[in-house]
Amino acid sequence: MRHQHSRRAVLGGAAGAGTLAGLTALAPQAAAAQAQGARAGRFAGKVVLVTGGTSGIGEATARAFAAAGAKVAFCGRRRQLGREVERSIRAAGGEATYTHADVRESRSVWGFVDGAVRRYGGLDIAFNNAGIQYSARLHDTTLEQWDDLSNTNARGVFLAMKYQIPHMLKAGRGHIIVNSSVGAVVGRPDLSLYQASKQAVQALVKSAALEYGADGIRVNAILPGITDTPMIRPAGLDDATWEQAKAALGQLNVDGLKTVASADQIAQAVLAMAADEFGYLTGALIPVDGGVAAGRRMLLPQL
Repeated sequence: MRHQHSRRAVLGGAAGAGTLAGLTALAPQAAAAQAQGARAGRFAGKVVLVTGGTSGIGEATARAFAAAGAKVAFCGRRRQLGREVERSIRAAGGEATYTHADVRESRSVWGFVDGAVRRYGGLDIAFNNAGIQYSARLHDTTLEQWDDLSNTNARGVFLAMKYQIPHMLKAGRGHIIVNSSVGAVVGRPDLSLYQASKQAVQALVKSAALEYGADGIRVNAILPGITDTPMIRPAGLDDATWEQAKAALGQLNVDGLKTVASADQIAQAVLAMAADEFGYLTGALIPVDGGVAAGRRMLLPQL
């Protein structure tokens, strides 16, 4: 699985404790209906930006925010996928707009953020998710790979925050969530570039949380573990073989839950972090990894 270069991309949500208060007195069917309605609309009126939203975690998160009532602007480099995701969200009754943008390019990121704010009238939540991964031993990595990965994963987050924060300062509030990785805190062979870039964005998160907390802006990071996205699935592998390999990967590497996460499960965590119930959370690096951070070195199943 060396020298693989793919794109990262997120959605879901969990109702907060306040949303569910009092449901125990209702009949089970009525309670379930009320809970579902509360979840569906808990981000109504919110404007959400997602980078890298054309597949994987980014796509799942864009879909989940839209399903929960948010107006979602998302970007990515792959136009066809972006348009397909936009059409699908709208067909399901959600509001979403895709913009072709490259997070490595300053003007492209500015255009995405500014266009979204003009279209939807503000910015409440940003999920800076776009990222790529190379798998290679350090001495085999090329300078071009280092530049591409660093510019996408670290520079891309910096540029997104740079252009998002002024709009949040103007509004006096906002929440930025950055997609880091459990790999930033647990070493993995052949992923030195990727892990370095994810540690870089965690430093941005911690410093920005302190710089802008008094302005009403919260900044946090989510650290996903092994997640079933195109980033980790070997190209050309058939579904049946991948399901077997994925099960082995979870058993070998996810010490707590013993399964590989779905993109929807990570998206659920992003929405939970973004909810009002976590309004006092800032500067946090939250592992959502099934127990990987508490575990051992990665072992790869035989494919």
